[in-house]
Amino acid sequence: MGASAPKVAVVTGGASGLGAASAARLREDGLRVVTLDLDDRADIRLDVTDDTALAEAAARVGPVDVLVNSAGVIGGNAPLLESTAADWRRVLDVNVLGVVGAMRAFVPGMVERGWGRVVNLASIAGKDGNPGLAPYSASKAAVIALTKSAGKELALTGVLVNAIAPAVIATPMNDATAPEVLAHITGLIPMKRVGRPEEVAELVAWLASERVSFSTGAVYDISGGRATY
Repeated sequence: MGASAPKVAVVTGGASGLGAASAARLREDGLRVVTLDLDDRADIRLDVTDDTALAEAAARVGPVDVLVNSAGVIGGNAPLLESTAADWRRVLDVNVLGVVGAMRAFVPGMVERGWGRVVNLASIAGKDGNPGLAPYSASKAAVIALTKSAGKELALTGVLVNAIAPAVIATPMNDATAPEVLAHITGLIPMKRVGRPEEVAELVAWLASERVSFSTGAVYDISGGRATY
């Protein structure tokens, strides 16, 4: 890549919510951003659970410097004891295996070139657990753990892998969350408000930049004070 060429970022789930906000913020920093999403507004329409589609996207996009894994689903609002195996599989497939698949598709090139940034969108639910959202909470705990593992594995490659754990943010994904669940998790935030997508995008932009050099396998809370560890 020539010195004057802009860095290239891929943002999964980039057509709406935190993904769209992150894509917009990275463009402000001068990156060329390619969004992947099931939504027709994405630059490349695909399902992150489809490894073949991810491989084809990687070949189409070419060298990538930054990967932001924002694609995710909340799943149903239901007590654990009423959840089904199918409920769990869909959430884990998208939220966990989707992240793994995207990393397998785009990170090898980063390693080969000796520089890269991976930002995985986890959730404070992955630390605290939200009632009625056991599959989602467990999936985000998995994202945190895989970020820590990958950060250690890639620590000497020039590729940094970090995660962000937001509390509830005002995004379309939360429109389907039951009002009582939303009220509960908002009530846990000491600032007594939900976060804004652009606040999370600012943290994404920092973690995707050269300004970060000695942090990998880390989890950055953006929770309005909810996080306790």
